[in-house]
Amino acid sequence: MPITTLEIPTPDGRADAFAAHPGGAGRYPAVLMYPDGFGIRPVLREMAQELAGHGYYVLVPNIFYRHGTTPVIELPEFIGAAERPAVFARLMPMIEAHTEDRALRDAGAYLDFLGSRLEVSGAAVAVTGYCIGGLLAVRTAAAHPDRVTAVASFHGPVAAAGPEQLARITARAYFGHAATDVTPEGLGELNRVLDAANLDHISEILPGTVHGFTMADTDAFDPIALQRHWNRLLALLAGQPGFRNPAEGDSAGVSRV
Repeated sequence: MPITTLEIPTPDGRADAFAAHPGGAGRYPAVLMYPDGFGIRPVLREMAQELAGHGYYVLVPNIFYRHGTTPVIELPEFIGAAERPAVFARLMPMIEAHTEDRALRDAGAYLDFLGSRLEVSGAAVAVTGYCIGGLLAVRTAAAHPDRVTAVASFHGPVAAAGPEQLARITARAYFGHAATDVTPEGLGELNRVLDAANLDHISEILPGTVHGFTMADTDAFDPIALQRHWNRLLALLAGQPGFRNPAEGDSAGVSRV
């Protein structure tokens, strides 16, 4: 799938980003994909291209653009236990500086940018994210219920959004938690909040997983859980008005698990 390098104007500057899309003269439903804390790198480009191959225009912003363009920091090709301390020592100040106010200013800019693209069909947007990106996806859906019709978070701190934000979401939602991130009791508490908000959702722990299970360039990677992630995400998108894959019809290519 083609990749286009972009710059997105925001209230705080210009965010570098990339978009993966099927190419050609078509118009496609938009998906805003927030990366994990490690940011834009080859594995994120591969994941965006995989999703674009199902008929979507996928925008991936550099959420740390205030600290520099991609790559904001140099990363090892593989992030294991030995590499994590040094990487996190550099990343944590940027993660902590990415306040909710900053995130919401950026979210509006990203959605406006998608609305201006000739390659994008319609005003509705789906939002997905990983790790901190999962929280950003939830906050984007809560702040823009009129525009976000589907939201997904994978190994993200969904509960950190709080009951008030979760209650503002009108999108259909999927939350896939790592087994090391949420206890069964914690999941039950979160799901009671989601039920009280009347949110149309699936919220589940993926058995045997650790935080970061979708990322193939880390020691947290779980290929079975990654496939379940694709099954859940594609089913979520296919179930939304305006998000049915134009190339595949209602259900082809979507494994419902």
